[in-house]
Parts: sequence; C-alpha cells; structure tokens
Amino acid sequence: MTEKPNLDYIKEISGGNEEFEKKFLTIIQTEFPKEKNEYVENLEQDNFEESAKIVHKIKHKLGILGLNSGYKLAIKYEEDLKYGDTKLKDEFYEILKSIEEFILKIA
Repeated sequence: MTEKPNLDYIKEISGGNEEFEKKFLTIIQTEFPKEKNEYVENLEQDNFEESAKIVHKIKHKLGILGLNSGYKLAIKYEEDLKYGDTKLKDEFYEILKSIEEFILKIA
C-alpha cells in the first residue's frame, strides 16, 4: 500500500483551529482501536453482517485520514461482507495496521 494516513483533511476543515484538530484526533484515537477490535472479533466468528457494519464506521475514518483508495476499498469490502465474501480481508487489514501505526505516532 502506497497511501499513508495524514492530517491534511483535518487541517483543511479546522481552518487552523488547533483545538478542533485535537478534539477530532482524540475521537479517532479513542474510537478506532475499539472498532478495529470489534471488526476482528466479528470476522473471526464469521459474523459478516456485523463486520460489514463496523467496516462502514471505519471507512469514514479512512476518508478523514486521507486514505482515498482505502475508502474505496472499504466501500467494496463492506458490500462483499454482506454476502460472506472476505477476499479483501488482507488488504483491508493492512490499511487498519497503517492507521494504528499512524495513531501511535501522533499520540
């Protein structure tokens, strides 16, 4: 994956308001690890419908973090999961790992 998470979109919508940026990042840093864990647990239990719901939540964070290709992949993967299709699982997991590493770096 060549795409890397970034703060460009957050900085753009904040208009330079650092407090807004910090609040936004805190929300992502709080929600993302929980959502990732829920996703993994549900996937391991072959609960594809619930996994799709969590991918839906996560995909918005991908867009916010500048992962446009990741966002598009999440859209496709969310739909595939509804039919029990997990072929994009590894690719999606790589995106999740990159976000996890990014969050740790900016903490």
